[in-house]
Amino acid sequence: MAPRFAFDNSYARLPPRFYARLDPIPVAAPRLLRLNLPLAEQLGLDPAALASAEGVAILAGNHIPDGAEPMALAYAGHQFGHFVPQLGDGRAILLGEVRDRDGRRRDIQLKGSGRTPFSRGGDGRAALGPVLREYIVSEAMAALGVPTTRSLAAVATGESVFRETALPGAVLTRVAASHIRVGSFQYFAARGDAEAVRLLADHAIARHDPAAATADNPYRAFFEGVVRRQATLVAHWLRIGFIHGVMNTDNCSISGETIDYGPCAFMDAYDPATVFSSIDSFGRYAYGNQPRIAQWNLARLAETLLPLLAETEEAAVEVAQAALSGFATQFEAEQRLGLTQKIGLPGGEPDELELVQALLHRMAQNGADFTLTFRRLCDAAAGPEGDAALRALFRDPAAIDSWMPAWRARLALRPDAPEARAASMRAANPAVIPRNHQVEAAIAAAVEREDLAPFEALLAAVAHPFEERPEMQRFMQPPREEERVLQTFCGT
Repeated sequence: MAPRFAFDNSYARLPPRFYARLDPIPVAAPRLLRLNLPLAEQLGLDPAALASAEGVAILAGNHIPDGAEPMALAYAGHQFGHFVPQLGDGRAILLGEVRDRDGRRRDIQLKGSGRTPFSRGGDGRAALGPVLREYIVSEAMAALGVPTTRSLAAVATGESVFRETALPGAVLTRVAASHIRVGSFQYFAARGDAEAVRLLADHAIARHDPAAATADNPYRAFFEGVVRRQATLVAHWLRIGFIHGVMNTDNCSISGETIDYGPCAFMDAYDPATVFSSIDSFGRYAYGNQPRIAQWNLARLAETLLPLLAETEEAAVEVAQAALSGFATQFEAEQRLGLTQKIGLPGGEPDELELVQALLHRMAQNGADFTLTFRRLCDAAAGPEGDAALRALFRDPAAIDSWMPAWRARLALRPDAPEARAASMRAANPAVIPRNHQVEAAIAAAVEREDLAPFEALLAAVAHPFEERPEMQRFMQPPREEERVLQTFCGT
């Protein structure tokens, strides 16, 4: 029983220089590890058909479904600030696009599907560990309400891939609003291909900003939309302690989704300088640097769009700078609202943001766990009986003791009852995140013992991040000293 994909492949209708057409390379012994049943149904796909032998063959790249037009996309990018004129999909192949049940266009991509013309010497394959990491973290992000690509399926290949050692191989089926990146525009701008930049912008407008098409300056309106989405996205990241790890321009999506989960991680103890990525030696992509880097990436996009923004370069630069200035305004508004909601306040007054900043300062000085501090603050909002668990998170409990009177005084001005206030705060402060030590433990069990039970248990926990259930208590706990994960790694 082969699954039916109602493909409508708009990117394939762009000129051939936008991509390389090729089929995935078949694998030896595909075996379904995980299928995202709710996502399959949202995409209008039959989960039973996807789980069949014919479906697994498609998810592994061994069979091309009707209507698919497999291709590897071309793009460039700034990697850690250094421009590389050609990157492209070196280990991923876009099968095509479908409309989901809400009418949204969604890419279906196989990640780890073999070499492409953009592989630059790589094998084009993915190891099981990075596939499971992306599956866990991307689905956790979706449950947390953060714009993100999604994971439809993970399939074991029955083959080994070679990194520092031999590792089991896998293929991830990734679902995205699109795979158009800042680097997609840079690829053509670097070649002086103004026509391709315009065609790509028109395609992106039709796909992501249809209202921009009727604006006085459609390309400015499009760029402003990208700026807004990126500002909102990064504010989301900071509110949950997420660190992307490789915010290169080729990992910056026009759609405003989180894309390319490599050495990503969540903070335990709060520290704005936190870095996990093993390749981020100088902290370029540290937690607290992410807004600045997002704006830098958007400036690189603006450079590619200058010929479209105005008739003269001087006028185009003015248009671009004006649009780019909207990043700070949007980010600060999103950040103010999100952070003040985390402490139970509406964010309408300057002193409310100052309260949050004072709390963060105390957390950084005392090694307080980011996620648990805000979650335990919900209990303290319900009544002073919740104070003890909050105080226990600080090396010096006096630091939080000195902060709470001003906070409680502000809460007392609110009309809502304490329990209602606490419930509202719990909706803004997750109890469960995919903590790094738990992700690593789940990956190790799968890779070393072929045991997927820890992966499934963690996935079940992060699917309901705002719930505190007795069976989920172990997923709420920060790592013991010997469990701490200090570095995360790319999957290439």
